[in-house]
Amino acid sequence: MADHARSDDPAVQTQLDRFAQLSPGRDILGLERITALLDLLGNPHRRLPPVFHVAGTNGKGSTCAFLRAALEAAGKTVHVYTSPHLVRFNERIRVAGKLIGDEALAPLLAEVLDLAEAHDIGPSFFEATTAAAFLAFSRTPADACVIEVGLGGRLDATNVVTPVVCGIAQVGIDHQAFLGDTLAEIAGEKAGIAKQGVPLVCLAQEPDALAQIEPVAAQAGAPLLLEARDWQIDLALTPGLAGAHQIRNANLAAQMLIAQGIPETAIRTGISAATWPARFQRLPEGPLTQHGPLWIDGAHNPAAADVLAHELAAQPMHLILGILANKDADAIVAALAPHALSLTFVAVPDHESHDPVALAARWGGRAAMSLEDALSSRAGTTLIVGSLYLCGEVLRLNGTLPD
Repeated sequence: MADHARSDDPAVQTQLDRFAQLSPGRDILGLERITALLDLLGNPHRRLPPVFHVAGTNGKGSTCAFLRAALEAAGKTVHVYTSPHLVRFNERIRVAGKLIGDEALAPLLAEVLDLAEAHDIGPSFFEATTAAAFLAFSRTPADACVIEVGLGGRLDATNVVTPVVCGIAQVGIDHQAFLGDTLAEIAGEKAGIAKQGVPLVCLAQEPDALAQIEPVAAQAGAPLLLEARDWQIDLALTPGLAGAHQIRNANLAAQMLIAQGIPETAIRTGISAATWPARFQRLPEGPLTQHGPLWIDGAHNPAAADVLAHELAAQPMHLILGILANKDADAIVAALAPHALSLTFVAVPDHESHDPVALAARWGGRAAMSLEDALSSRAGTTLIVGSLYLCGEVLRLNGTLPD
C-alpha cells in the first residue's frame, strides 16, 4: 500500500508530489536502492549520534516515544525518525528535539530527490524519506538518535545504521506479502536488525517467534537480552501512555536505556512524561468532542486489536472502525466487537479500505458515508480505530496536531 503525504506548504508539496513520479508507488524491500542513494549523499548514516534502533509489529512507535522522553529527561538532545505520520509529513523527522520545519524540509527533500532522479535510482517513498532523515540528522549535532524500523527489519531501509542498542517489541502477523505468512518468518525478518556486539533487547515472544529470533541473534553475534529470562518487567514504571500494554513497551525502552548507562531517575521521569498520538489517546476538547468523550487508537492488525480488547473489556465504548484493504478486517473486528456498545464502519479517507457496507452486513451495526457522518450520529464515549491514517484524519479535524 502506497504512502500518502500532503502539506499546506507549497514548496514541500511540490517535493511530495515528486515521490509518485520517481518511486514505484508501493512498499518495496531491499537495501540496494537506499545504499546507492546514501552513497551519493556522502553516507550520512555513518555520521549519526548513537543510534537506538527499534523493530516490532506493534509497540515500536510507543517504545521510541519512551526512549526519546527518557533521553531528554537525562539532558540529551535527540533525533527521532518514525513512521507513518498522522497529519503532517514533518512528524516523521524530529531534529534535535523539534519536528523539522517546512523551510528546512523542502530543500532537504529536493536534494535527495534530485540525486535519485539524476542517477535513476527510483527509491520508494520510505527509502527517500529515510535518506532525507539521515541527511538532516548528520548536519545537526545531537546526543542520540532514535530510529523506528519501517517494515520488517532485515531488508528495511533503516537497517543500514550501526546502532549502539537494538530493541524488538511485540511480534505478530502483519504485512504477510512482504515478511512471510507465519509468525516464525516474520520474527526472523524483525530479528534481522541484530548486529555483532550490539545488545538486542527483546520482549518475550510466542515460541515460534522466539525460535527464530534466538538463532538470528546468535548468528549475528548480538547479545540477546530477553524479557523474563534476562530481565523482568518492573511494574513500578508508570508510562505516560494509556493502556496496560504500555508497561511492557516502557520496560523494553528502559532496558535499552539501561544498556547504555542512562540513569534510572531519568528513565522513570521520562517514561512517565512520554506522549505518543493515536495510541489509545483521549482527544482534548475540540470540534469533534462536543457529543462526548472521544478516543482514537491505531490498532490495525489482529495482535494490536487483541491488546486493545483488554482495555475495552474494562471500558466498553461505541466503536467507529475504518480498516485498510490490505488488513485482516474480520480478525480485527472479531477481537473488538464483543466489547463494543455499537459498531459503525467507515472508509479510510484517501486510502483503499474495506467496504463499510460489507463489514456492516457481516458484523452488524451500520455503515456511514463518511467519518463526519459517523461522528455526527454518535452519543456517548466513542473510540475510532482500525487505521493510523484514519486517526490522523481525526486529529486534523479536531485541530489536535502532533508536535
